[in-house]
Amino acid sequence: MRVLLVEDEPQTARHLAQGLNEASFAVDVAVNGMDGRRFIETGEYDLIILDVMLPGLNGWQLLQQIRKLGETPVLFLTTRDGIEDRLRGLELHEDDYLLKPFAVKELVARVRKLLRRDKGR
Repeated sequence: MRVLLVEDEPQTARHLAQGLNEASFAVDVAVNGMDGRRFIETGEYDLIILDVMLPGLNGWQLLQQIRKLGETPVLFLTTRDGIEDRLRGLELHEDDYLLKPFAVKELVARVRKLLRRDKGR
């Protein structure tokens, strides 16, 4: 399974990519919203993991573009825990919303859940 991780914090991106690789996922990493958009336009992904606060295009803007292209599952990673932020994600049709900090094991479990659900569509 191929996953795109869009995360602007290099240490976090490395840590998450390593955990996803160890769980047998192929991971591409983009460090900002513009690079994320380029990856999405040129590749096919089973799931996309987005940080909300990204340079260039933020996660909200990138999700809007992803939804114009299709229904690839999207999991948001963020420190933004306000109800307004969670509602905005739902309105834009995100599939899951994981608050930082979190355990990589939980991220992997949520990715697997989303991929199983997507197979049932």
